[in-house]
Amino acid sequence: MTIVQDTIRPPTARSRDWKVIVILILLVPVLWSPLILFRFVLYQPFSIPSNSMVPTLMVGDYVFAAKYAYGYGRYSLPFAPSFLSGRVFASDPEYGDIVVFRTAKDNSVDYVKRVVGLPGDRIQMRQGQLILNDKPVTRVALKETRAGSACGVDDATTVKRWRETLPNGASYVTHDCVDNGHLDNTNVFTIPPGHFFVLGDNRDNSTDSRMMSAFGFVPMDNLVGKVTRIFWSLDENGEPRFERMGKVR
Repeated sequence: MTIVQDTIRPPTARSRDWKVIVILILLVPVLWSPLILFRFVLYQPFSIPSNSMVPTLMVGDYVFAAKYAYGYGRYSLPFAPSFLSGRVFASDPEYGDIVVFRTAKDNSVDYVKRVVGLPGDRIQMRQGQLILNDKPVTRVALKETRAGSACGVDDATTVKRWRETLPNGASYVTHDCVDNGHLDNTNVFTIPPGHFFVLGDNRDNSTDSRMMSAFGFVPMDNLVGKVTRIFWSLDENGEPRFERMGKVR
């Protein structure tokens, strides 16, 4: 006589499986909590889509913006209502900070630029040099480099580079693709209260606060966060650029 073996698990096994499932369901919020905290409260990742911040940030860089750096407002809090104004735990940016923000002209797009002017400051460009409160910002000429796509010209063309240092000691490199370009000479801009002034490090290829009709002063309440680190970078061939990963200055 053939004996048919019972392949059904005993009740104790089924009970144990259900307990495991219930435990996993209960653990989902716990496991997701650190990710939610990281993404929505502490840091937000962004990819760099343009050359406006070359050489500091390049197309293919992926950066973290610290959302807590300037407090929380309409554009840094997830799902914040459109009528929300002001910032909680507010702190203003400092000279040289690279910030993510929305403009007053277009609050649907995230921009990344460098802060060079704060409320009450007078800003002007003269022959490509930044003038802050009637004093030229210190800059030192560096060795020229190939321009490439950052300047929209042939790779063999060279571009001037400057080491620019703001009054608080913030120092960074800028690119000067064109002598006396259309944004190299401007009127004097006086920054109103509650606003700041931004420039791209790639001075001749950046839409920024120099263009008052299209960009202008940026409201403090439109801050999203401070760019602190490049956490991943890929070149035009999709290969990792490990040398670019690290803190951003």
